[in-house]
Amino acid sequence: MPDLKDKSIIVTGAGRGIGATIAKALAADGARLTIADRTEADAQQVAEAIRAAGGSAIAVTVDVRDRSAVRRMIDEAVKAHGRLDVLFNNAGIAQTKPFLDITEDDWHTVNDVNALGVLIGMQEAIKTFRKQGGGGKIVNTASIAGKQGYEPLAHYSASKFAVVALTQAAARGFGKEGITANAICPGVVATEMWKIIDQGFRDTGITKSENEAFDMFAAGAVLGRPSRPDDLVGVARFLASSDSDFMTGQSLLVDGGMVFA
Repeated sequence: MPDLKDKSIIVTGAGRGIGATIAKALAADGARLTIADRTEADAQQVAEAIRAAGGSAIAVTVDVRDRSAVRRMIDEAVKAHGRLDVLFNNAGIAQTKPFLDITEDDWHTVNDVNALGVLIGMQEAIKTFRKQGGGGKIVNTASIAGKQGYEPLAHYSASKFAVVALTQAAARGFGKEGITANAICPGVVATEMWKIIDQGFRDTGITKSENEAFDMFAAGAVLGRPSRPDDLVGVARFLASSDSDFMTGQSLLVDGGMVFA
């Protein structure tokens, strides 16, 4: 069992999918969760489920692109739980577009959430860690698309490469203060996001049938199946706990063997 009892942990994008699964698992380990999501009802539902199971959680609505909203999220976590120990920058969006069709608006739509949102979250968390006297953990959700670029997902890939770069930069910049930054790189995970990606493949004519793109990508996993959200839980627990205190700047592939790097 990781040493997460009473740790104050924020998970963004925790209203569903990977974020919700990780948040519930960390709460079951005794951590005090702040469930942050842009959809209030989703955040409340996950927080209520955690409390019903005997855990501790509050729900906060946040737009990760809005610095004042991110600051408010952290302040509410500190008010409720006494401090901040770990921030999971998990919120993200995806969009499928052929390379030559990506517009400036498409670029900003994806990168403002996936890259700028991570930057803002990291900055505000680090300020809080410093006020608390130093030390703290940041865990970012990147992707296999942060290791390899994919043509129908070029701007999404760029945003996840940015997450990897931000993780490394923060690790170098703040390691001597006891602040670590690492990232998780999932592969093809059966979540609502992949339904959106799969629909995008069909809308652009790249594929014709439902789940065709999902199955095509998932076939690259040497472990023989697509990922489930709970496949990410073990690494999330490790990165949130003291077991990972001497690890920083790393982007860990948890993809069933889709990408070797």
